[in-house]
Amino acid sequence: MSNFLRDFRRLLPGLVTSFILVAVILYFVDLRKTIEAIKSANYFMLLVVLFLGILWLLVRGLVWRTLLRNRASYKDVFFTLMEGYLLNSFLPFRLGEIGRAFLLSRKTSLNFIEILPTIIVERVMDLAFSAAIFIMAVPFVAGVGSANQIGFIVAGIVLLGIAAMYLLARNRQWALNIFQKFGQRWPKIGELGGNLLESFLNGLDILTDPVLFGRFIGLMTLNWGMAIVQYYLLTKAFFPQATWIWGMFVLGAAAFGGAIPSLPGGVGTLEGAMAGAVTLLSGDQSGALAVALSSRFLNYLYSGVFGSIGLSKEGQTISSIYQQLKNLTTRSEEKSSGTDSKQE
Repeated sequence: MSNFLRDFRRLLPGLVTSFILVAVILYFVDLRKTIEAIKSANYFMLLVVLFLGILWLLVRGLVWRTLLRNRASYKDVFFTLMEGYLLNSFLPFRLGEIGRAFLLSRKTSLNFIEILPTIIVERVMDLAFSAAIFIMAVPFVAGVGSANQIGFIVAGIVLLGIAAMYLLARNRQWALNIFQKFGQRWPKIGELGGNLLESFLNGLDILTDPVLFGRFIGLMTLNWGMAIVQYYLLTKAFFPQATWIWGMFVLGAAAFGGAIPSLPGGVGTLEGAMAGAVTLLSGDQSGALAVALSSRFLNYLYSGVFGSIGLSKEGQTISSIYQQLKNLTTRSEEKSSGTDSKQE
């Protein structure tokens, strides 16, 4: 019962956020008009979006495999990636990310602690790319004349961020020593972030390999470029007047919406972010929700098909993986608690 209450308290903020956003959407949007917008969409363009989404996933598999230094087969990496996306669609607390590391460690010679940093680095770079795309689109949406200047500023910030990570990769022990000093002064900080920081710093090793890092950045750039095209065409399927800036703005909004605490799969937050962005651009709330729901459907379709194939080949189910991940996190917490008791 105590574990249930603890999990419920952790899930509560996301539950409240999702509930509020869903209620707001249902209050302001005419669902009949949304259904009409879906019926009148350009389905040929939606098929193109579907095909581009599959290509996007194939490239994302190459991105992760590059971070893993090609020490796992592409087949294992791709299906594990899709299994993680499937788990994220149904399990709380972004357990799909931990699930990716856990599942791949069972298929390859790589250890869980070797895989987890690559996922952290991937997510950090995703945040950098999504922020850059979103901020570069905002001035055009707002009609600001200095959009190009802001774009250069954002590009500079991203480069500075990459440079900072490179310096951390070259000076890992120094960074850990600094963090340990903070941890001694504020024990809670050390308890919560110590292992995560060490894993993240280990994952930054790729930054010290120019060839591998160049390939990683190139694939990430291609991946996000494909995402811009995909979101542009998705929006254009419902709004013929949509431009490339629409695709960038909606993509950036969707990325940030998916990062907000919510129910599994970003229920409510993804729809709210995407529908809000499209509404701002078009003034059509019902059509905007149709775009968001179409994106939701495609996400479930990709992860449902490829993720289910991966799990079925391994004889696993979502519930069994969830139980294994719960046991894994429980053991980690008990180990951490035991260590704290010894120190006391």
